[in-house]
Amino acid sequence: MAKASARHILVKTEEECINLKTEIENGAEFDDLAKQHSQCPSGKQGGDLGEFGPGQMVKEFDTVVFSAPVGEVQGPVETQFGFHLLEVTDRTD
Repeated sequence: MAKASARHILVKTEEECINLKTEIENGAEFDDLAKQHSQCPSGKQGGDLGEFGPGQMVKEFDTVVFSAPVGEVQGPVETQFGFHLLEVTDRTD
């Protein structure tokens, strides 16, 4: 069964999400930005969500995590919680 590990940054607006993605592309550390900006409790751990399988996260999240390339920041991804930047850190299919 497929498993993935990912980290994310959850913010309230798409604009904030885009700005953070630009900062990462310009060399900012994902985990530092997660600690500073994420609205999710996982932000304290640099956005780390640990390992999970398909169906354990909301649909929009799952779709990205189980299809995006490992190690590339994806987003903004909108869910009922807000806007996410996602990075798949590991995946087994």
